[in-house]
Amino acid sequence: MSSLQEKHWHHLPHDDVVSQLDTDPHTGLDSDSVDNRQQQYGPNALTQRKGQGPLIRFLLQFHQALVYILLAAVIIKLLLGAWIDASVIFGVIFLNSIIGFLQESKALNALDALSRAMVTETTVLRNGEKQRIDARSLVPGDVVLLASGDKVPADLRLLQSRSLQIDESALTGESVPVEKHIGELGTDTSLADRVNMAYSSSLVTYGTGMGVVTSIGDHTEIGRISELIASAEVLATPLTRKIAHFSQLLLYAILGLAAITFLIGLWHGDPWIDLFMAAVALSVAMIPEGLPAVLTITLALGVARMAKRRAIIRRLPAVETLGSTTVICSDKTGTLTRNEMTVQRLWAGGEDYDVSGIGYAPEGDIRQSGQPVMLKDNIALNELLKAGWLCNDSSLKHDEEGWKIQGDPTEGALLVSARKAEIDDAKSLDAQPRLDTIPFESQHQYMATLHGGEKPSIYMKGSAESILARCDQVMNADGTRKPLDVDAVEAQVKAIASQGQRVLAFACMEAAADKQGIEHEDLTQGLTFLGLQGMIDPPREEAVQAVRSCHVAGIRVKMITGDHALTAATIAGEIGLDQTIAKGATPKVLTGRELKSLSDEQLSHEVADTAVFARVTPEQKLRLVEALQARGEVAAMTGDGVNDAPALRRANIGVAMGITGTEVSKEAADMVLTDDNFATIEAAVEEGRGVFDNLIKFITWILPTNAGQGLVIIAAIIFAQPLPVLPLQALWINMTTAVLLGLTLAFEPREPGIMTRPPRTPGAPILSSEMIFRVIFVGLLLLIGSFGLFELALYQGASEAEARTIAVNVFAVGQSFYLLNCRSLRLSMFNLGLMSNPWIWVGIAAMMIAQLLFTYVPLMNTLFHTAPIGLLDWFYIILVGLAIYLIIGVEKTIRTRRESARSNRVQGTTEAAN
Repeated sequence: MSSLQEKHWHHLPHDDVVSQLDTDPHTGLDSDSVDNRQQQYGPNALTQRKGQGPLIRFLLQFHQALVYILLAAVIIKLLLGAWIDASVIFGVIFLNSIIGFLQESKALNALDALSRAMVTETTVLRNGEKQRIDARSLVPGDVVLLASGDKVPADLRLLQSRSLQIDESALTGESVPVEKHIGELGTDTSLADRVNMAYSSSLVTYGTGMGVVTSIGDHTEIGRISELIASAEVLATPLTRKIAHFSQLLLYAILGLAAITFLIGLWHGDPWIDLFMAAVALSVAMIPEGLPAVLTITLALGVARMAKRRAIIRRLPAVETLGSTTVICSDKTGTLTRNEMTVQRLWAGGEDYDVSGIGYAPEGDIRQSGQPVMLKDNIALNELLKAGWLCNDSSLKHDEEGWKIQGDPTEGALLVSARKAEIDDAKSLDAQPRLDTIPFESQHQYMATLHGGEKPSIYMKGSAESILARCDQVMNADGTRKPLDVDAVEAQVKAIASQGQRVLAFACMEAAADKQGIEHEDLTQGLTFLGLQGMIDPPREEAVQAVRSCHVAGIRVKMITGDHALTAATIAGEIGLDQTIAKGATPKVLTGRELKSLSDEQLSHEVADTAVFARVTPEQKLRLVEALQARGEVAAMTGDGVNDAPALRRANIGVAMGITGTEVSKEAADMVLTDDNFATIEAAVEEGRGVFDNLIKFITWILPTNAGQGLVIIAAIIFAQPLPVLPLQALWINMTTAVLLGLTLAFEPREPGIMTRPPRTPGAPILSSEMIFRVIFVGLLLLIGSFGLFELALYQGASEAEARTIAVNVFAVGQSFYLLNCRSLRLSMFNLGLMSNPWIWVGIAAMMIAQLLFTYVPLMNTLFHTAPIGLLDWFYIILVGLAIYLIIGVEKTIRTRRESARSNRVQGTTEAAN
């Protein structure tokens, strides 16, 4: 009893299970045994794990290299008695920390969601009596009774099953309820195929059963998934990693330049107090204080745009991660497919038929060789479809949201195929009212119904094996009967099944006029075989296009599903998932059993070449994601079940289904799709690329300001001149330009052809060498304009306050003109359209108003040590800004032409080689 969790309960014989658990299936456990086992095993609940508290998460907002420099500047200012300067600098730090805290990912609630998934009450046998108890008090050895609608309270080995079907999709990914039976299975039987087990938190959809508890709490399958979720590492996004690396480099640059400035000052013999001021000014000037705020706001705007496209982002950095995605691992059911079983093939009267239309909407018809079929000319086909309608416990409903099935999806598909043949339910039921039913049972593999009327009849549906064993003749197209050719029917079954379709067989027999009930003994022989119906969950049409768009964008798509290999391969072929083979061809499939035998090195090779993975376990989904990441891929993972949660958390971007998804999967994911549609992922990737484009534009725009201010201060120290920009003035420029000007880049529309580019290389730096050149070049232009006008103003007799006001305004105006160049790193603003982003002009106008207040309002003059300047000064300032716009425009044109020529040469070389 001490190592129950290590046993293969599905493999043991029935009596061994009962013996090893020391229980009695007829009376259950007695009270003493329950008390002892509760002390030994504890409650049937998942262990709760605590995350960081809100105070710690807030304090961690200050744990950044650049923030430490600013805090040091605050301390120095306080020591120098500059209370206003220190307050303003600390206010900026505190504001950024609040923004970061509010926007930071909420602590993962997946484990709480798992706990909520555990049922509250269950029916057990104890002391020989049925009892309704709190599921948390269950112990190994308890005998549990299951009925339709129950949630399974713990892992059970089934002892009895009567038509028992359990929905395990949240745990295994199986798209239809699993039919259960009680025989033992092989040791290596996969989780999805363990039909003699019932697992905690799965849902009983049909029938009744009885089982003995084998595992509780953390030792259940769902508990094991809880451990995987807790242990799965949450990776930093490409953007956060790059920003962290960029911040580290910037820190080294600032410290290095500060040291150089200090040494130069000592060489000049400057006072220590002036050197401290210069070091503080340099540090404040070169730190892009507005970057965190604008980064957060840009990502938030991306979140809002994605929400309009039915993708809800739960963690802000996920917006940018989508734009970096190189591979998407998608579930099959409901994401790539419609999650609506649809009959596509019929076989009756010895002939094949196709059924047009997909989904539950009864739109389409029955065709043969592309031509509609007249049902009155084919009695066997008519009877086949009518059998599917009458021998059926589900219903087809229509409301404002469309057509829906109430009941089993497989039976729903039969109703739809009958409606496409204009077999009306009211007419059929009125003419042949149901008198009795034999419900589907796993041990018999069929369902039968008795119908009255002018010609009392029995209709039957079920597996081909069970139906064929009871038939001795087959109906011809004209309604006549002939001896049954079992081999011919079995060949048709294999042909339909080879297309990944689920096959159901149908039969009928006449009943006596006075017959009011049926038993299994009535159906052992003498039935007439009617035909076959083949069905499949068809792919979404929009998913086919979305997969094609992903391929064009250089993003590979892989299917990872708990469904059967043949079904998965068929859907993947129809969608065109594998680019290396023709669309419609069957791609390579790797099953969970095969994955189990692969080493990490072998899996690394297989995961690159394989597009479809079927019958995989939660551990294997997690392992596949890790194998892709080990190859340097940025992996997005979709899922809807509890079994998907560990992989969703580990993936670079976890995508949960909003309609069919469990709360556990949603809590573990970074993004939730409100329509469960793969096409929405493709749209989100497009938005993510646009967001990253705008972030790069912003960083390329903002860094010259910091570089220029730093260079101005260094130049002042080298030439032993007063500082052209004071620390508070640098803060003003950094914050106002970032918010009023830089933020407008977040509203830039996506550039044409964004989804025809390959994904960004995950290890590539945040700025290319060409962008770094641009930053330095613009920084030098700002240095020349700002320092030059500062010196000119002093030469003409202006005060230091007036000269500094001019220098600060050069940065504001220069950045306004440079902003127009940064709307695209390749195209001019005239190519983009002057008014395609009207916020640019609003931002420039707001910046000019802010600078006028900064220059002429007395309170601002006092706070920031500025002074009013003349009209001629503004003329020189605007002239510098215009020069920056024209020079960068020419540089951008030359670089674009050079890149185009290089691209044409590469293309020509490739074509010549081919």
